[in-house]
Amino acid sequence: MEETWRILHTNDLHSHFEHFPKIGRYLKKAQADTSVDEVYTFDAGDFMDRSHPLTDATEGQANIKLMNGFKYTALTIGNNEGISNPHWVLECLFDHADFPTILANLREEDETMPKWAVGHKILTTKKNTRIALIGLTAAYPMTYGPNHWHVKMLGSTMDKELKEIDGQYDVLILLTHVGLKMDRWLAKNYPQIDLIVGGHSHDLIAHGEKVDHTWITQTGKWGNYVGDIHVELDDHHVTKIVPNTVATASMPEEPGDEAVICGYYEKGKKLLSERKVADLPEKFADDKVAAVQASLDAIADFAKTDLAILSSGLFLTPFKSGILTQFDLQNALPHPMHVVRSTLKGSDLWRLVMEIEKNRHYLDHFHLQGMSFRGKIFGQMYYKGIKVDMRKRIVYVNGREVDPEKDYQLACLDHYVLVPFFPTLAIVGENEFLFPQFLREVVGNYLAKKYPLSRDVK
Repeated sequence: MEETWRILHTNDLHSHFEHFPKIGRYLKKAQADTSVDEVYTFDAGDFMDRSHPLTDATEGQANIKLMNGFKYTALTIGNNEGISNPHWVLECLFDHADFPTILANLREEDETMPKWAVGHKILTTKKNTRIALIGLTAAYPMTYGPNHWHVKMLGSTMDKELKEIDGQYDVLILLTHVGLKMDRWLAKNYPQIDLIVGGHSHDLIAHGEKVDHTWITQTGKWGNYVGDIHVELDDHHVTKIVPNTVATASMPEEPGDEAVICGYYEKGKKLLSERKVADLPEKFADDKVAAVQASLDAIADFAKTDLAILSSGLFLTPFKSGILTQFDLQNALPHPMHVVRSTLKGSDLWRLVMEIEKNRHYLDHFHLQGMSFRGKIFGQMYYKGIKVDMRKRIVYVNGREVDPEKDYQLACLDHYVLVPFFPTLAIVGENEFLFPQFLREVVGNYLAKKYPLSRDVK
């Protein structure tokens, strides 16, 4: 018995709502295709990004509402859903979703399955072909752990899920947010996989990639492309898979699109602008250095340290004098980053400062992408409690020369642990990730205490 499917897929949309009107129309038309026996629609995670005001203001509920309109068959989550949200936000994220979330490798702290997810799902076509879906997200215990989740490694998860569904499926499809390198590893080690609908590494694989028996697909990032796969089967077994991607730019615009897209931004802006944070003095008016210095104090206060580091490129705009709102903070610091308390021996702190100074000129105008950064350039590094005499190569901590044998605690960001410029932090730092507040929330809470709103503006 012959059978044909059409599989539509997206990944790493990251709240790029400017593409949503076109994507919505493309999916709706494709889902009505009667030339095939079945149409399925999947998303491979990172569909939300709190750098967009509407996502931030609604904690992702606006994304869920819009994605309900895309009529997804199923999706899995990415790190932006799993790590960039506090635990309780993720617990409620899918309360109003019209689609199942497939995720095999995440557990609550008591090892129970999250109430909003299933490890696998079996679909049955009109011609009685059984499709097993398994969902996997990037296994980052260093950041899932502090957010009160237990994330599981991919191999042990696959072994467990495959054992559970043994004999129950004809076709195996994975929805993964693990990146192309790990997708290739999965394909090589689990040849029973027919198709991987992937994400995370932002690779555009225009016509798929075949690894042994398995096809791997990914559509790049931000909704710039939509995946559209043709599948042929005979007697419930796949005989042909033809992956394709369609550029969103090639899809027709409609007159109302721009107004709809602007409406998403303006609604988020309005919601966040109504939430007043602090009443800042004149020194903050258009002064980025004042914003950096106040933020250094904020992360040090939050981490309970004397020392802190931050880079100026994090600050997309300065703060302002007068009433500071959540929109102002989100506009200035859109990055989903968390504060880290790093403990370093004095000799290692000295080495970290030498790494910062060595890279200072290079990083000042370095264009950076990824690792939770939503800006353009890395910028200048600023210190709290640290001074350095590069001529003599001496580092001073709170006015005294650093003691090589003493332990020091430094407030920094998970971003600095991830970027490759300061290896000392990642290699020898005892790094404690402080959840759930984002950098901007930490800064906002500090400013609210230091420069409180008067009663008449609350």
